[in-house]
Amino acid sequence: MATTSPQARTVLERFPAGSPRGSWPAEEYAAAQRAQGRPDAQVVMDLSSDQFLVITGTTTE
Repeated sequence: MATTSPQARTVLERFPAGSPRGSWPAEEYAAAQRAQGRPDAQVVMDLSSDQFLVITGTTTE
């Protein structure tokens, strides 16, 4: 059984899910962050706040 340790996540920016362009602004911001040296920047959906979040501090396993 694999276990993972909790890792701190940092929210870089928030984008409303109801915007006319959907997640595009969040995806564009995350891509810009990756281009500036934050390879772990990614977009996630926060259902409780109905926002797209650009976060860092995640692992892809």
